[in-house]
Amino acid sequence: MAWQGWPALWQWVAGSWLLLVLVLVLLVRPRGCRARPGLRGLLMAHSQRLLFRIGYSLYTRTWLGYLFYRQQLRRARNRYPKGHSKTQPRLFNGVKVLPIPVLSDNYSYLIIDTQAQLAVAVDPSDPRAVQASIEKEGVTLVAILCTHKHWDHSGGNRDLSRRHRDCRVYGSPQDGIPYLTHPLCHQDVVSVGRLQIRALATPGHTQGHLVYLLDGEPYKGPSCLFSGDLLFLSGCGRTFEGNAETMLSSLDTVLGLGDDTLLWPGHEYAEENLGFAGVVEPENLARERKMQWVQRQRMERKGTCPSTLGEERSYNPFLRTHCLELQEALGPGPGSTGDDDCSRAQLLEELRRLKDMHKSK
Repeated sequence: MAWQGWPALWQWVAGSWLLLVLVLVLLVRPRGCRARPGLRGLLMAHSQRLLFRIGYSLYTRTWLGYLFYRQQLRRARNRYPKGHSKTQPRLFNGVKVLPIPVLSDNYSYLIIDTQAQLAVAVDPSDPRAVQASIEKEGVTLVAILCTHKHWDHSGGNRDLSRRHRDCRVYGSPQDGIPYLTHPLCHQDVVSVGRLQIRALATPGHTQGHLVYLLDGEPYKGPSCLFSGDLLFLSGCGRTFEGNAETMLSSLDTVLGLGDDTLLWPGHEYAEENLGFAGVVEPENLARERKMQWVQRQRMERKGTCPSTLGEERSYNPFLRTHCLELQEALGPGPGSTGDDDCSRAQLLEELRRLKDMHKSK
């Protein structure tokens, strides 16, 4: 599990002390200090990375992460009593996909076999919102699919699995999923009624990150990809527990799926991501058309999912590292080689660096 209870007192004291020391290192410069700017910048960069790693470890491995999640949950419920976005379900031949807006920008999902009245929840971070949708739809929750351990995707596992005693909690055994009952590996299939859902291993954001592919063949409709924090509309997740090569391999797994596959991401990041895509490819007409549509949606607080993988290939820079247009726009990265995969991984790192700079402006 990602959280096993209250840590020992020494862990709390040591963690707090280290955080305080590192903050002081970052923010306080002694008078008369004449360190070269380059050296100081290097030290600050290393300090920031170390501070982040400590904070990330506390978030994922101790009760502090759970408390932070609970605070996020309270604030979002107060700020968005009806959810951060207005969403519309997609109904196919006996299958319904219902996006549920939770927290400040997350999406959970219900996948429903409408004939059997059975439901699968994906990343149910707010159990109250998910339970309300279950009751409104009049369905029985039989499975939870968790893409990864972070609390904004797994926080509702406990309450929902306790409320629905026969509910199974699926996820990667490598990721410390809270209240996991049924571990999954790459290419494992979960069957619920006529729903056939395949788990695909996509490490990078976390070591055990999974995405879930709902097969469209049984209901003669498009397949649906529930991508968690791997892939967003015009963006991709941060690499917290891997490197650029790992993330590139995971994105290539998604690139191997059909163009008509519907993308159901874990967050509402569309407008921000398309804004960044316009910086790196300002003449991309597909991006411009999508941006205009997204802005109209967001003006009315409407959700922007799903897109299709075919669309994403045309404007998502993180899926276009193989495209000559993007390579020419960014130029060769430092230490670039003739190896295609290595060069694409370097390009992916450069995109992430530029994205962070764009976000901080």
